[in-house]
Amino acid sequence: MTPTITAFNWVPDFARSYVRDMRARWAFEEIGEDYAVSVIDHATVKGPAHRRVQPFGQVPTYADDEVEIFESGAIALHIARRAPGLLPADRAGQARAEQWVIAALNSVEPMIMQLAMVDIFEADRPWSAARRPQVVEDIRGRLADLSAALGDKDWLDGAFSVGDLTMVSVLRGLHDSGLLAEFPTLAAYVARGEARPAYRRALADHLADFEAEPVPA
Repeated sequence: MTPTITAFNWVPDFARSYVRDMRARWAFEEIGEDYAVSVIDHATVKGPAHRRVQPFGQVPTYADDEVEIFESGAIALHIARRAPGLLPADRAGQARAEQWVIAALNSVEPMIMQLAMVDIFEADRPWSAARRPQVVEDIRGRLADLSAALGDKDWLDGAFSVGDLTMVSVLRGLHDSGLLAEFPTLAAYVARGEARPAYRRALADHLADFEAEPVPA
């Protein structure tokens, strides 16, 4: 079967380009492999059939002739192993690329999600305004560490890999915060990722799924 991922049929404007199916789409575009997208609504995502594959009721999921998996990082790694383009040929390089996937998801993304919580999802909570300065400081510290690790390289381990794909996807969550601009090395790094033709194709396909969908009542 053609590898198939799931994606939402509609999300609010502020979430478009940030839903995690983008990571799978981008990975497929980088390795040049065709894939299919099963576009589903929010009720279906929370239903029992989808939860049998994704127990937390989220997207994306992934299925091919051999596996049915969830979690964007696991999916991106699985896609990267299907064909050349996202993993180095040597085992040591592969391990380093995988470490950056895990670092993006474990060491960077949770902090960025805390900012989304206080600014968007729980902005009306009485504690959000008081918590925000510490959230911002925590992110600045982590970005300083990451900027130092990147140094003057274009990519984290020399050549673009699934680690960079995941890290750029995570850092994009800071676009509206102004924080990336404080770290020009990282801002340029994200811009390089977004300029890749594979990213542009993935983004166009992602956004096209929403064009014909009415805004839910």
